[in-house]
Amino acid sequence: MSLGIYISVPFCRTKCSYCNFASDVFSRSVFERYVDRVCAEIAGAAAVAVELGAHIDRDVDSIYLGGGTPTVLEAAQLRRIFAEVRRTFSVCPKAEITVECAPGTLTPALLDSLLVCGVNRVSLGVQSFIDAEAASVGRLHKRTTVLDDIARLRAAGITNINVDLIAGLPHQTAQSWQESLGGTIATGVPHVSVYMLEVDEDSRLGRELIAGGTRYHAHFVPSEDDTADSYVADCESLEAAGVAQYEISNFARPGCESRHNLKYWTRQPYLGFGVDAHSMLPATDPAAEAVRFSTADSLEQYMAGAALHKTVVTRALAFEERFFLGLRLNRGVDLRQIAADFGQAAVQSVQASIDELQSDGLLVQDGSFLRLTARGRLLSNEVFQRFIAPADCSTAL
Repeated sequence: MSLGIYISVPFCRTKCSYCNFASDVFSRSVFERYVDRVCAEIAGAAAVAVELGAHIDRDVDSIYLGGGTPTVLEAAQLRRIFAEVRRTFSVCPKAEITVECAPGTLTPALLDSLLVCGVNRVSLGVQSFIDAEAASVGRLHKRTTVLDDIARLRAAGITNINVDLIAGLPHQTAQSWQESLGGTIATGVPHVSVYMLEVDEDSRLGRELIAGGTRYHAHFVPSEDDTADSYVADCESLEAAGVAQYEISNFARPGCESRHNLKYWTRQPYLGFGVDAHSMLPATDPAAEAVRFSTADSLEQYMAGAALHKTVVTRALAFEERFFLGLRLNRGVDLRQIAADFGQAAVQSVQASIDELQSDGLLVQDGSFLRLTARGRLLSNEVFQRFIAPADCSTAL
Protein backbone atom coordinates (compact mmCIF):
# COMPACT_ATOMS: atom_id res chain seq x y z
CA MET A 1 0.00 0.00 0.00
CA SER A 2 1.38 3.42 -0.98
CA LEU A 3 2.83 5.61 1.76
CA GLY A 4 1.89 9.05 2.94
CA ILE A 5 4.82 11.24 3.95
CA TYR A 6 4.60 14.02 6.54
CA ILE A 7 7.44 16.50 7.05
CA SER A 8 7.42 18.82 10.05
CA VAL A 9 8.82 22.34 9.78
CA PRO A 10 8.67 23.72 13.35
CA PHE A 11 9.52 27.33 12.51
CA CYS A 12 7.16 30.32 12.64
CA ARG A 13 7.36 34.08 12.17
CA THR A 14 5.56 34.44 15.49
CA LYS A 15 4.18 32.00 18.05
CA CYS A 16 0.38 32.25 18.16
CA SER A 17 -1.01 32.33 21.70
CA TYR A 18 -3.37 29.37 21.11
CA CYS A 19 -0.72 27.12 19.53
CA ASN A 20 0.08 23.86 21.34
CA PHE A 21 2.24 22.38 18.58
CA ALA A 22 5.99 21.74 18.75
CA SER A 23 6.81 24.92 16.87
CA ASP A 24 8.33 28.30 17.74
CA VAL A 25 10.30 31.28 16.47
CA PHE A 26 13.96 30.44 15.77
CA SER A 27 16.89 32.18 14.14
CA ARG A 28 17.21 31.57 10.40
CA SER A 29 20.69 30.24 11.10
CA VAL A 30 19.03 27.08 12.41
CA PHE A 31 17.02 26.45 9.23
CA GLU A 32 19.84 25.06 7.09
CA ARG A 33 21.02 22.65 9.79
CA TYR A 34 17.45 21.49 10.30
CA VAL A 35 16.98 20.84 6.58
CA ASP A 36 20.25 18.87 6.60
CA ARG A 37 18.95 16.75 9.47
CA VAL A 38 15.55 16.14 7.84
CA CYS A 39 17.12 15.18 4.52
CA ALA A 40 19.45 12.73 6.28
CA GLU A 41 16.46 11.28 8.12
CA ILE A 42 14.56 10.80 4.85
CA ALA A 43 17.57 9.15 3.19
CA GLY A 44 17.91 6.70 6.10
CA ALA A 45 14.22 5.80 6.36
CA ALA A 46 14.53 2.27 4.98
CA ALA A 47 17.28 1.31 7.43
CA VAL A 48 15.30 2.73 10.36
CA ALA A 49 12.21 0.77 9.33
CA VAL A 50 14.18 -2.49 9.28
CA GLU A 51 15.66 -1.70 12.71
CA LEU A 52 12.17 -1.08 14.14
CA GLY A 53 10.68 -4.24 12.65
CA ALA A 54 8.52 -2.45 10.09
CA HIS A 55 7.85 -2.88 6.40
CA ILE A 56 8.33 0.18 4.21
CA ASP A 57 6.98 0.72 0.70
CA ARG A 58 8.83 3.02 -1.71
CA ASP A 59 5.66 4.16 -3.49
CA VAL A 60 4.31 7.46 -2.15
CA ASP A 61 0.92 8.94 -3.08
CA SER A 62 0.71 11.85 -0.61
CA ILE A 63 3.21 14.33 0.81
CA TYR A 64 2.33 16.90 3.46
CA LEU A 65 4.62 19.66 4.77
CA GLY A 66 3.20 21.01 8.00
CA GLY A 67 4.38 22.94 10.98
CA GLY A 68 4.93 25.51 12.11
CA THR A 69 5.06 27.39 8.88
CA PRO A 70 6.97 25.57 6.10
CA THR A 71 6.86 28.70 3.94
CA VAL A 72 9.27 30.53 6.26
CA LEU A 73 12.00 28.36 4.76
CA GLU A 74 14.02 29.64 1.84
CA ALA A 75 12.83 28.47 -1.56
CA ALA A 76 16.09 26.52 -2.05
CA GLN A 77 15.60 24.75 1.27
CA LEU A 78 12.12 23.60 0.30
CA ARG A 79 13.47 22.34 -3.02
CA ARG A 80 16.16 20.35 -1.19
CA ILE A 81 13.56 18.58 0.96
CA PHE A 82 11.40 17.64 -2.01
CA ALA A 83 14.44 16.51 -3.99
CA GLU A 84 15.46 14.16 -1.17
CA VAL A 85 11.95 12.70 -0.97
CA ARG A 86 11.99 11.99 -4.70
CA ARG A 87 15.52 10.52 -4.49
CA THR A 88 14.52 8.13 -1.71
CA PHE A 89 10.95 7.27 -2.71
CA SER A 90 8.91 6.78 -5.86
CA VAL A 91 6.35 9.59 -5.87
CA CYS A 92 3.24 8.69 -7.87
CA PRO A 93 2.51 11.04 -10.79
CA LYS A 94 -0.91 11.93 -9.32
CA ALA A 95 0.26 12.22 -5.71
CA GLU A 96 -1.43 14.82 -3.50
CA ILE A 97 1.31 17.22 -2.38
CA THR A 98 0.29 19.72 0.30
CA VAL A 99 2.19 22.57 1.93
CA GLU A 100 0.85 24.57 4.88
CA CYS A 101 1.27 28.33 4.46
CA ALA A 102 0.75 31.29 6.74
CA PRO A 103 -1.01 34.03 4.77
CA GLY A 104 1.53 36.64 3.71
CA THR A 105 4.50 34.24 3.40
CA LEU A 106 3.93 33.28 -0.25
CA THR A 107 6.62 35.34 -1.98
CA PRO A 108 6.85 35.06 -5.78
CA ALA A 109 10.08 33.04 -5.47
CA LEU A 110 8.48 30.68 -2.97
CA LEU A 111 5.38 30.21 -5.08
CA ASP A 112 7.56 29.39 -8.09
CA SER A 113 9.43 26.81 -5.99
CA LEU A 114 6.20 25.17 -4.85
CA LEU A 115 5.24 24.68 -8.49
CA VAL A 116 8.68 23.31 -9.36
CA CYS A 117 8.39 20.86 -6.46
CA GLY A 118 5.03 19.60 -7.72
CA VAL A 119 2.91 21.08 -4.94
CA ASN A 120 -0.75 20.88 -5.96
CA ARG A 121 -2.52 21.65 -2.67
CA VAL A 122 -2.02 24.49 -0.17
CA SER A 123 -3.47 24.82 3.32
CA LEU A 124 -3.77 28.40 4.55
CA GLY A 125 -3.72 29.04 8.31
CA VAL A 126 -6.35 31.77 8.27
CA GLN A 127 -8.10 31.04 11.62
CA SER A 128 -10.33 34.13 11.28
CA PHE A 129 -11.40 36.53 8.55
CA ILE A 130 -11.89 39.20 11.23
CA ASP A 131 -8.66 41.19 11.46
CA ALA A 132 -9.04 42.05 15.16
CA GLU A 133 -9.58 38.40 16.12
CA ALA A 134 -6.58 37.24 14.10
CA ALA A 135 -4.38 39.95 15.64
CA SER A 136 -5.50 39.09 19.17
CA VAL A 137 -3.83 35.67 18.96
CA GLY A 138 -0.69 36.79 17.16
CA ARG A 139 -1.60 36.23 13.51
CA LEU A 140 0.21 38.72 11.28
CA HIS A 141 -2.13 38.77 8.29
CA LYS A 142 -5.31 40.60 7.38
CA ARG A 143 -8.35 39.47 5.44
CA THR A 144 -7.03 41.17 2.30
CA THR A 145 -3.79 39.18 2.63
CA VAL A 146 -5.74 35.91 2.52
CA LEU A 147 -7.76 36.95 -0.50
CA ASP A 148 -4.62 38.02 -2.34
CA ASP A 149 -2.87 34.70 -1.56
CA ILE A 150 -5.85 32.69 -2.82
CA ALA A 151 -5.96 34.73 -6.03
CA ARG A 152 -2.23 34.27 -6.65
CA LEU A 153 -2.39 30.53 -5.95
CA ARG A 154 -5.21 30.11 -8.43
CA ALA A 155 -3.42 32.20 -11.03
CA ALA A 156 -0.43 29.88 -10.61
CA GLY A 157 -2.64 26.81 -11.15
CA ILE A 158 -3.03 25.65 -7.54
CA THR A 159 -6.79 25.49 -7.02
CA ASN A 160 -6.94 22.76 -4.35
CA ILE A 161 -6.86 25.12 -1.36
CA ASN A 162 -7.80 24.55 2.27
CA VAL A 163 -8.67 27.29 4.76
CA ASP A 164 -8.22 26.66 8.50
CA LEU A 165 -10.62 28.34 10.93
CA ILE A 166 -10.78 28.26 14.74
CA ALA A 167 -14.03 28.55 16.68
CA GLY A 168 -13.59 30.12 20.12
CA LEU A 169 -10.93 32.77 19.51
CA PRO A 170 -10.83 35.82 21.79
CA HIS A 171 -13.40 38.51 20.90
CA GLN A 172 -15.30 36.10 18.65
CA THR A 173 -19.09 36.49 18.65
CA ALA A 174 -21.87 34.64 16.86
CA GLN A 175 -22.00 37.50 14.36
CA SER A 176 -18.24 37.64 13.73
CA TRP A 177 -18.12 33.86 13.34
CA GLN A 178 -20.81 34.08 10.68
CA GLU A 179 -18.73 36.77 8.96
CA SER A 180 -15.69 34.46 8.96
CA LEU A 181 -17.78 31.60 7.60
CA GLY A 182 -19.29 33.87 4.97
CA GLY A 183 -15.85 35.09 3.96
CA THR A 184 -14.58 31.54 3.68
CA ILE A 185 -17.52 30.37 1.59
CA ALA A 186 -17.26 33.43 -0.65
CA THR A 187 -13.68 32.46 -1.62
CA GLY A 188 -15.01 29.22 -3.13
CA VAL A 189 -12.16 27.15 -1.70
CA PRO A 190 -12.91 23.41 -1.97
CA HIS A 191 -11.77 22.42 1.54
CA VAL A 192 -12.25 23.93 5.01
CA SER A 193 -10.90 22.71 8.36
CA VAL A 194 -12.63 23.97 11.50
CA TYR A 195 -11.18 23.43 14.96
CA MET A 196 -12.62 24.36 18.32
CA LEU A 197 -10.13 26.22 20.51
CA GLU A 198 -8.20 23.75 22.66
CA VAL A 199 -7.77 24.78 26.28
CA ASP A 200 -4.77 23.00 27.78
CA GLU A 201 -1.44 23.78 29.41
CA ASP A 202 0.48 23.37 26.16
CA SER A 203 -0.37 26.87 24.92
CA ARG A 204 0.04 30.32 26.51
CA LEU A 205 -3.63 31.14 25.99
CA GLY A 206 -4.69 27.79 27.40
CA ARG A 207 -2.58 28.23 30.53
CA GLU A 208 -3.98 31.71 31.04
CA LEU A 209 -7.56 30.48 30.66
CA ILE A 210 -6.97 27.69 33.17
CA ALA A 211 -5.47 30.21 35.60
CA GLY A 212 -8.42 32.58 35.12
CA GLY A 213 -6.14 35.40 33.97
CA THR A 214 -6.49 38.18 31.43
CA ARG A 215 -3.27 38.01 29.40
CA TYR A 216 -3.49 37.11 25.70
CA HIS A 217 -7.11 38.39 25.70
CA ALA A 218 -8.11 35.29 27.68
CA HIS A 219 -11.05 37.10 29.32
CA PHE A 220 -12.53 37.65 25.85
CA VAL A 221 -12.62 33.95 24.94
CA PRO A 222 -16.21 32.74 24.33
CA SER A 223 -17.74 30.14 26.63
CA GLU A 224 -17.53 26.45 25.72
CA ASP A 225 -21.24 26.50 24.90
CA ASP A 226 -20.83 29.47 22.57
CA THR A 227 -17.87 27.79 20.88
CA ALA A 228 -19.92 24.62 20.41
CA ASP A 229 -22.74 26.70 18.93
CA SER A 230 -20.25 28.23 16.48
CA TYR A 231 -19.12 24.75 15.42
CA VAL A 232 -22.73 23.67 14.82
CA ALA A 233 -23.39 26.86 12.82
CA ASP A 234 -20.29 26.08 10.78
CA CYS A 235 -21.53 22.58 9.92
CA GLU A 236 -24.88 23.96 8.77
CA SER A 237 -23.47 26.87 6.73
CA LEU A 238 -20.79 24.87 4.95
CA GLU A 239 -23.21 22.03 4.20
CA ALA A 240 -25.67 24.50 2.69
CA ALA A 241 -22.86 25.88 0.52
CA GLY A 242 -21.97 22.43 -0.84
CA VAL A 243 -18.90 21.94 1.36
CA ALA A 244 -19.90 18.75 3.16
CA GLN A 245 -18.49 17.51 6.44
CA TYR A 246 -16.60 14.23 6.06
CA GLU A 247 -14.64 14.23 9.34
CA ILE A 248 -15.10 15.92 12.71
CA SER A 249 -13.02 18.96 11.74
CA ASN A 250 -12.97 18.73 7.95
CA PHE A 251 -15.32 19.77 5.15
CA ALA A 252 -14.88 19.45 1.39
CA ARG A 253 -16.54 19.75 -1.95
CA PRO A 254 -16.97 16.34 -3.66
CA GLY A 255 -13.61 14.81 -4.60
CA CYS A 256 -11.57 17.35 -2.63
CA GLU A 257 -11.22 15.47 0.67
CA SER A 258 -7.65 15.45 2.02
CA ARG A 259 -6.17 12.18 0.81
CA HIS A 260 -3.24 12.53 3.17
CA ASN A 261 -5.31 13.02 6.33
CA LEU A 262 -7.60 10.16 5.34
CA LYS A 263 -4.57 7.91 5.73
CA TYR A 264 -4.46 8.70 9.44
CA TRP A 265 -8.15 8.01 10.03
CA THR A 266 -8.27 4.83 7.95
CA ARG A 267 -4.97 3.48 9.35
CA GLN A 268 -3.00 3.44 6.12
CA PRO A 269 0.82 3.55 6.38
CA TYR A 270 2.59 6.88 6.70
CA LEU A 271 6.05 8.16 7.56
CA GLY A 272 6.86 11.34 9.46
CA PHE A 273 10.12 13.29 9.42
CA GLY A 274 11.27 16.22 11.54
CA VAL A 275 10.40 17.44 15.03
CA ASP A 276 7.46 15.68 16.72
CA ALA A 277 6.66 13.67 13.58
CA HIS A 278 4.71 10.42 13.85
CA SER A 279 4.76 7.29 11.69
CA MET A 280 2.82 4.05 11.32
CA LEU A 281 4.09 1.15 9.20
CA PRO A 282 3.05 -2.51 8.88
CA ALA A 283 4.97 -4.76 11.25
CA THR A 284 7.24 -7.51 9.92
CA ASP A 285 6.43 -9.59 13.01
CA PRO A 286 3.25 -11.57 12.20
CA ALA A 287 2.23 -11.32 15.87
CA ALA A 288 1.86 -7.54 15.55
CA GLU A 289 -0.41 -5.41 13.39
CA ALA A 290 1.82 -2.37 12.93
CA VAL A 291 4.62 -0.30 14.41
CA ARG A 292 4.09 3.32 15.45
CA PHE A 293 7.08 5.56 16.18
CA SER A 294 7.72 9.25 16.70
CA THR A 295 10.60 11.70 16.89
CA ALA A 296 11.51 14.00 19.78
CA ASP A 297 9.10 16.89 20.36
CA SER A 298 11.76 19.52 20.94
CA LEU A 299 14.08 20.98 18.33
CA GLU A 300 17.12 20.63 20.58
CA GLN A 301 16.53 16.92 21.22
CA TYR A 302 15.70 16.20 17.59
CA MET A 303 18.86 17.93 16.34
CA ALA A 304 20.89 15.97 18.90
CA GLY A 305 19.62 12.70 17.41
CA ALA A 306 17.30 11.62 20.21
CA ALA A 307 16.05 8.04 19.93
CA LEU A 308 12.67 7.35 18.34
CA HIS A 309 9.78 6.41 20.58
CA LYS A 310 8.35 3.08 19.39
CA THR A 311 4.98 1.44 20.07
CA VAL A 312 4.05 -2.00 18.77
CA VAL A 313 0.42 -2.06 17.68
CA THR A 314 -1.04 -5.35 18.87
CA ARG A 315 -4.32 -6.75 17.54
CA ALA A 316 -6.07 -5.44 20.65
CA LEU A 317 -4.71 -1.93 20.09
CA ALA A 318 -5.52 -2.08 16.37
CA PHE A 319 -9.10 -3.00 17.28
CA GLU A 320 -9.38 0.08 19.50
CA GLU A 321 -7.90 2.30 16.78
CA ARG A 322 -10.45 1.10 14.25
CA PHE A 323 -13.13 2.66 16.44
CA PHE A 324 -11.60 5.88 17.76
CA LEU A 325 -10.00 6.78 14.43
CA GLY A 326 -12.72 5.46 12.13
CA LEU A 327 -15.52 7.14 14.06
CA ARG A 328 -13.95 10.52 13.31
CA LEU A 329 -15.25 10.10 9.76
CA ASN A 330 -18.87 10.94 9.05
CA ARG A 331 -19.31 7.62 7.30
CA GLY A 332 -18.32 5.89 10.55
CA VAL A 333 -17.06 2.31 10.91
CA ASP A 334 -18.37 -0.87 9.33
CA LEU A 335 -19.06 -3.35 12.13
CA ARG A 336 -19.39 -6.18 9.62
CA GLN A 337 -15.88 -5.50 8.32
CA ILE A 338 -14.47 -5.18 11.84
CA ALA A 339 -16.03 -8.53 12.74
CA ALA A 340 -14.46 -10.08 9.63
CA ASP A 341 -11.05 -8.69 10.58
CA PHE A 342 -11.10 -9.27 14.35
CA GLY A 343 -13.88 -11.78 14.99
CA GLN A 344 -17.48 -11.42 16.09
CA ALA A 345 -16.48 -11.97 19.72
CA ALA A 346 -14.36 -8.78 19.60
CA VAL A 347 -17.30 -6.71 18.37
CA GLN A 348 -19.52 -8.33 20.99
CA SER A 349 -17.07 -7.22 23.68
CA VAL A 350 -17.93 -3.56 22.98
CA GLN A 351 -21.62 -4.05 22.22
CA ALA A 352 -22.72 -2.85 25.66
CA SER A 353 -20.79 0.41 25.14
CA ILE A 354 -22.30 0.81 21.68
CA ASP A 355 -25.81 0.29 23.06
CA GLU A 356 -25.28 2.85 25.84
CA LEU A 357 -23.83 5.44 23.48
CA GLN A 358 -26.78 4.96 21.14
CA SER A 359 -29.19 5.40 24.05
CA ASP A 360 -27.36 8.62 24.97
CA GLY A 361 -27.79 9.92 21.42
CA LEU A 362 -24.06 9.94 20.67
CA LEU A 363 -23.97 7.09 18.16
CA VAL A 364 -26.37 5.87 15.50
CA GLN A 365 -26.29 2.63 13.52
CA ASP A 366 -27.40 2.40 9.91
CA GLY A 367 -27.18 -1.17 8.67
CA SER A 368 -23.69 -2.35 9.59
CA PHE A 369 -22.29 1.20 9.80
CA LEU A 370 -21.87 2.88 13.17
CA ARG A 371 -21.29 6.62 13.23
CA LEU A 372 -21.32 9.65 15.51
CA THR A 373 -24.42 11.79 15.71
CA ALA A 374 -24.13 15.58 15.49
CA ARG A 375 -24.11 15.66 19.31
CA GLY A 376 -21.60 12.81 19.34
CA ARG A 377 -19.16 14.86 17.28
CA LEU A 378 -19.27 17.58 19.94
CA LEU A 379 -18.55 14.98 22.65
CA SER A 380 -16.32 12.76 20.53
CA ASN A 381 -13.55 12.33 23.13
CA GLU A 382 -16.06 10.88 25.57
CA VAL A 383 -17.23 8.44 22.90
CA PHE A 384 -13.70 7.40 21.91
CA GLN A 385 -12.77 6.74 25.52
CA ARG A 386 -15.40 4.01 25.67
CA PHE A 387 -13.50 1.99 23.04
CA ILE A 388 -10.08 2.19 24.67
CA ALA A 389 -9.05 -1.00 26.45
CA PRO A 390 -12.52 -2.63 26.71
CA ALA A 391 -12.70 -5.00 29.65
CA ASP A 392 -12.66 -8.31 27.76
CA CYS A 393 -11.28 -7.19 24.39
CA SER A 394 -7.88 -8.80 25.01
CA THR A 395 -9.43 -12.20 25.59
CA ALA A 396 -11.70 -11.84 22.55
CA LEU A 397 -8.71 -11.07 20.32
